[in-house]
Amino acid sequence: LRLPPSQEKLHQAIHRSADYLKKVTLETGQFRYRINLNPKVRMRRKYNVLRHAGTLYSMILYAGWAKNEELTDEIKRSLAYFRKSFIRPVEGADNMDAAWSPPEIVRRKPLQTKLGGTGLGLVALVSAERLLPGITSREELQRLGHFALYMQKEDGSFYSKFIPSQGGRYDRWTSLYYPGETAFGLALLYGLDPNPQWLEGARKALLYLAKKREGRGLRVEPDHWALLATNQLLTVDSLEEADRKKLIAHAKQICRKILSESYTSILNPFHSGSIGRIGDTTPTATRLEGLLAALNFLPAEEKELRDPIESMVRSGMAFVMRGQVKSGEHAGAVTRSVSPFPFVTLGERAQEVRIDYVQHAMSAMIQYDRYFLQ
Repeated sequence: LRLPPSQEKLHQAIHRSADYLKKVTLETGQFRYRINLNPKVRMRRKYNVLRHAGTLYSMILYAGWAKNEELTDEIKRSLAYFRKSFIRPVEGADNMDAAWSPPEIVRRKPLQTKLGGTGLGLVALVSAERLLPGITSREELQRLGHFALYMQKEDGSFYSKFIPSQGGRYDRWTSLYYPGETAFGLALLYGLDPNPQWLEGARKALLYLAKKREGRGLRVEPDHWALLATNQLLTVDSLEEADRKKLIAHAKQICRKILSESYTSILNPFHSGSIGRIGDTTPTATRLEGLLAALNFLPAEEKELRDPIESMVRSGMAFVMRGQVKSGEHAGAVTRSVSPFPFVTLGERAQEVRIDYVQHAMSAMIQYDRYFLQ
């Protein structure tokens, strides 16, 4: 069960998941957000702006990997829906847009915008522009970038939410992943629009995380988005060497944390290869995304770290692929749990399929193919 996948099986799995995402892209551009393989389970209506943007990004990633126009129509519809339904101006600011969470769509009050929605919106829109030049305007991307910087504090940290009815920038709750998502978006934006303010925003965000987590050892959070953002930021030649060393040290710390979360047991070989919560596919897939990003920039001489990462990625990929539905109406879907007895721990949610489960699995598989097999 721990054997790494062959290229043929991996490619089949990637195409299956892309086909699933194509199938659940509605004519409006909205996604069929989640289903349950058990037709008797009733699903509550809800939606998530961040997961829409993340799924759109993974479809763009696939289109670039496959080098065809297979998902072009779905990408255009999904992007149009994102713009129409979520991107709105910020009241009182002439040059800012944010990705809002309208209560009538997400089924949650009050009206607010989450920093991660704008961050991942930038990731998706910049990636779309790279794939399909002309599909976004420079001004549209800049307006999102300005809002991201508006939400950043002097020390590099961020406000996680903006809630108009509660005074605007909201600081009573902090997200683990929003800073990394936003740093990734700003770093990508800098690659398209080389304004130093985008680079500085991403740099400050990641250096803040590095300073905050320094010395925490394995108590650091397994922040895969920070690893993806670091990989993107380190492509910038103008980054100072001292900052590079700090960012790589931070990344190594996160990698070691993820390595400590591996699960191996002869008593339950079916879960071998999982990372984090035993039996859940998405915590493993997201951590694989982060580790694969880190392998792109960790120094070659760091074999004591690189070798166990590569080993974990191989076994983790085999685990994630076991969670994919291989045939039938929902082929390409990825269930929440991989288990021969799923209902023992998760009940009816064990067979839940959500767009982000598929998105993260497919993104990890594409990164795996690029690193190990191409």
